[in-house]
Amino acid sequence: MKTILIVLCSLLSVSCTTKSNYETDKKEILNILDQQQIDWNNNDLEGFMQGYWKSDSLHFYSGAQLKSGWQTTLDSYRKGYPDKSYSGKLKFKIAKISAINNDAYYVMGEYHLTRKVGDANGTFMIVFKRIDGEWKIITDSSC
Repeated sequence: MKTILIVLCSLLSVSCTTKSNYETDKKEILNILDQQQIDWNNNDLEGFMQGYWKSDSLHFYSGAQLKSGWQTTLDSYRKGYPDKSYSGKLKFKIAKISAINNDAYYVMGEYHLTRKVGDANGTFMIVFKRIDGEWKIITDSSC
């Protein structure tokens, strides 16, 4: 009987820890996305890019093109959104955040840009990975 209680307590402990970790991870990821909205809305593309992994192994897929690298992604954003009339005001709508494993999550959602040159809307799926204790976007597919 004592063994059964120990096993049950252990299972409950793991279950609670996992849920607690999920809630903490989700909050940290949402904070990054909130900061990205703020940076984008201030036309601070470099600030926006702080949510991304600063690596040549970062992958960004949009407009039927796969691009690799943090700098390449930033340069692409600069070209596509040269000033505030193009970047406008960004609003994310998050549909789902799911764990892949303890150190990775995928996030699915929508983006809405209100801009002088015409509004733009689309969907995205991004992958966050914990790297050196920080959550970073390692893959972004937006359309």
